[in-house]
Amino acid sequence: MQGLMMDRPLLISSILDYAASNFATTEIVSLGTGGGEHRYGYAELAARSARLAHALRSLGLETGDRVATLAWNNHRHLELYYGVSGIGGVIHTINPRLQPEQIAWIINHAEDRWLFVDTTFLPLVAALQPHLRSIERVFVLEPADAMPADSGIESLHSYETLIADQPDQMDWPELDEHTAAGLCYTSGTTGHPKGVLYSHRSTVLHAYATAMADTASSGRGDTIMPVVPMFHANAWGLPYLAPIVGARLVFPGPKMADGATLYSLMEDEQVTYTAGVPTIWMALLQWLRDNDRTLTSLRYATVGGAACPPSIIREFAERHGVITAQGWGMTETSPLGSMSLLSAQEEVALGEDGQVERRAMQGRPPFGIELRVTDDDGQLLPRDGESAGRLQVRGAWVCSSYFRDDGQSDAHGTDGWFDTGDVAVIHPDGWLQITDRTKDVIKSGGEWISSIELENLATSHPDVAEAAVIARPHSRWTERPLLVVRPSGKRQPTMNDLRAQFTGRVPDWWIPEDAVYIDEMPLTATGKISKLTLRERFADYRFPSDGA
Repeated sequence: MQGLMMDRPLLISSILDYAASNFATTEIVSLGTGGGEHRYGYAELAARSARLAHALRSLGLETGDRVATLAWNNHRHLELYYGVSGIGGVIHTINPRLQPEQIAWIINHAEDRWLFVDTTFLPLVAALQPHLRSIERVFVLEPADAMPADSGIESLHSYETLIADQPDQMDWPELDEHTAAGLCYTSGTTGHPKGVLYSHRSTVLHAYATAMADTASSGRGDTIMPVVPMFHANAWGLPYLAPIVGARLVFPGPKMADGATLYSLMEDEQVTYTAGVPTIWMALLQWLRDNDRTLTSLRYATVGGAACPPSIIREFAERHGVITAQGWGMTETSPLGSMSLLSAQEEVALGEDGQVERRAMQGRPPFGIELRVTDDDGQLLPRDGESAGRLQVRGAWVCSSYFRDDGQSDAHGTDGWFDTGDVAVIHPDGWLQITDRTKDVIKSGGEWISSIELENLATSHPDVAEAAVIARPHSRWTERPLLVVRPSGKRQPTMNDLRAQFTGRVPDWWIPEDAVYIDEMPLTATGKISKLTLRERFADYRFPSDGA
C-alpha cells in the first residue's frame, strides 16, 4: 500500500518561485567585473531568469543541452543558474583557472552549445575559440555599451541585449526531477577531468541539507557571502540555499582574493555567514592584522576544499568572535559530505583547545550521506578513531558515475559506494577525520604517517604561514616526510623550532627529518596546495640522514 500524498517533483525552478513569492525584496548584492555595484531582490532575479529562459528557447535550446559559463560570482551568473536549468538545460560552470588545453577539452567533451563569459576571460576565449568544436555563440555578461571593441572572438553578443525584449514571466516546465541540471568537471584527478552531472533532485536535496542547523545554519536574518567561486561545485550550493531560507546574498565578483574588498563587503553589508578555501581566509586574516581591523557582523565561516589549519580556527574565534567549521566534500558529493559544527554540550565537554582540535576535523555527515572506511581488500574497518583506511561515501547527492566516462573510472564500486581517494578514520560518535589523500599518504618503514596532522601542527607555529608535507624516498625507510614551509615573514623558523611543534604530539618517527623553505606555495586550480608540483620541484631532494 502506498501513502496518499501529493507527488511533486523537486525542481530548481521551484526554489526560484518560492523565493520570488515569499522574499521578493530580499537583496542580492553583486560587484561588477568592471567595478560598480548592483542590487535587486529575488522577484527581479526570477523575472530576469525568465527572460533568459525565453531567450535560450528562441536560440533552440532543448532538454539536456549544455550551456557553459566562464564567470565570477555575480547576479548574471546566478540568473544562468536558474534560467538554464529551469527549462531543462544543463548549466556547465567551468573553472577558468584550469590550463587552457584542459578547458578546451572540457568544452568539447561536454559539447556545450553556448558560452557565457565575464569580460575578464575574453582573452582566454579568443585563444581557445579555434579549438572549440561545439560552441555556436559567445555571450558577454554585460550590456551592449560595455561590449569590447575588438575581442578577436567570432559571434560575440551582449547578454543584456539577448534578454532585453523577452517576457519576464515563465511557466516553468514540470520536468522529471531526475533531469540533469548542472555539470561540473573535477580538477583533482589524473588524466582528463571528469564530469559530474547533477540532477534537479540531487541539487534540491543538497540545498535542504546545507540549510540544516548543523551545516550552514542560516535563515531569514542572515546575509550570506559565498567566497567559494560559483565554478567550484556550484559555490557549495549556497546560491540554492539562500533563496530557500530567505537570506540575503552578497557576491564579491572578481574580488574574492582581495582582503580590502572582502572586509568592506562584510562590514557594509553586515555579512553573517561566508564560505571559502583556507588560502582565502589566510589572506583575509593577514590583511585584517596588517590593517588592525576586526570583523563585527560575521558569526560563522565554513572552510573547505582542503584541510583547515587550526591557526585559522583559533584566530577567527579569538580576534573576531567567529565560529569556524571545517567542511568536507567533493565535486562528486555536490559537495557537502560532512561538517564540524559542535553542539553546546560538546563545546563545554571539550574545552577551548579540544574545540579547535575537533573543528579542524571533518565532522559528521548530514542525513542523506553515509560514510564508511575500508581496508585495501574492501573489508569494513571499525569506527574506533584509530583504524585508517579508504573513505567511501554514498547518498542522495553523490554521483553514481561520471559523465561520458565509458567505464574508465574505478571509483564507483559495484556495491553502490564511491571511493573518495581520501584516507580517514571515523570516531565512535560518527566524527570523520581525514588523515590524507591516497596519493599523498606517506609510508615509512611499513607504517602510515598523516601529512595533514603534521601540516596542522606546523602551521600553528607563529613563524609559519603555510606548510605542506610530502614523501621523499629514503634508502632505509622507503619514504620519509619532508616539510615544506612558507615563512610568515617575521623570521624563518629553524628545524629545531619546527621539531618542537611535533614532539609529544605525534609519534617520534612521524617527525620530519628536514624542512625546506619557499617564498610561495604552488596552488591548484581550486586553491589547494599543489603537492604534485612540490614533489616535482623537490624530486632530487636527498635527506641528510640518508647515506645511500
